[in-house]
Amino acid sequence: MWKEDRYGCLGYRAPMIDAITQQKEELKALSEMDLVELLGRPDENQLLDRNQKIYAYYLEPGPACDSSKSEPRQLILRINAMGLAKETLIK
Repeated sequence: MWKEDRYGCLGYRAPMIDAITQQKEELKALSEMDLVELLGRPDENQLLDRNQKIYAYYLEPGPACDSSKSEPRQLILRINAMGLAKETLIK
């Protein structure tokens, strides 16, 4: 259900916020491919210098949704140049 809820528009991700918050440290050191397999393609991504990436998954309805919040919560993952998640946070 997580993967089908792009940008959090369907509301499937919101009930999972507590579980994600408790398990976010477990996402560290997963490979980029493992993350995409587990969570699906990110809702947003950024390429940083030194081949680092930021993946963002909306936990609440994001800007692409009809019922979006002004500042929806997101799961943010920083992926290093080796393709491993090095930082996770809920923003």
